[in-house]
Amino acid sequence: MDKASVKANNQITVYFDGSCPLCRREIGFYKNSAGADQISWQDVSRATDGQVAGDLSCQQAMARFHVRGADGTLKSGAAAFVELWLSLKYWRWFGRLFAHPPGIWFLEKCYVGFLRIRPAIQRRIK
Repeated sequence: MDKASVKANNQITVYFDGSCPLCRREIGFYKNSAGADQISWQDVSRATDGQVAGDLSCQQAMARFHVRGADGTLKSGAAAFVELWLSLKYWRWFGRLFAHPPGIWFLEKCYVGFLRIRPAIQRRIK
């Protein structure tokens, strides 16, 4: 999806690893939230050519959580979660809480720590 099509439909795009049971559960939770029908959900594990978008490879998208904002800006990690939360009715307060320093910094540190233990958690969930 390019920036022009994102601006045209004024929605965000969430790129997630559908092959990860933990990620599927989390995304399923978000998909059931108010406002989720206005979000484009893209399972990057189904990408066949190695590219998810012009500026996002499948490898990058599988390694970290990414969201493309309605303005076309690609965000990853904590910034991507904040973008998603700001788009969901009952999560906006959480997005606002972490949107600015030191919140975004703290959230990114937590996310990087989670990424280190994610493989062990995934093995237990399968």
